[in-house]
Amino acid sequence: QVQLVESGGGLVLPGGSLRLSCAASGFTLDDYTVGWFRQAPGKLREGVSIIGTHTRLTNYADSVKDRVTISRDSATNTVFLQMNSLKPEDTANYSCAVTKSTTFGPFLLHPNYYNVWGQGTQVTVSS
Repeated sequence: QVQLVESGGGLVLPGGSLRLSCAASGFTLDDYTVGWFRQAPGKLREGVSIIGTHTRLTNYADSVKDRVTISRDSATNTVFLQMNSLKPEDTANYSCAVTKSTTFGPFLLHPNYYNVWGQGTQVTVSS
């Protein structure tokens, strides 16, 4: 069964850090570009970061650039999203997804290119 499971969300103070995980089962995550997305209440889902297949190319949304790092661990079939200097506006449900796209570029920050999604993990940044 093809599945993505996110974890690592929670409540954090402004300026704090979280590390989100996206664990895959039923397929090899390294064979796909993976994206992290977020959706706040009343807002559209937006791309946060993407990581390419074996080339490990990455791209970030301007809103999180320099605060977020995406990475892979082939041994555990997992993609991580390290988020630092968190702000209240980062509060959202964060989900990961994979795309069948064979090319890589900033266009993959758009959620329409993705066809397998996890259920999401909530991140709340508040004092």
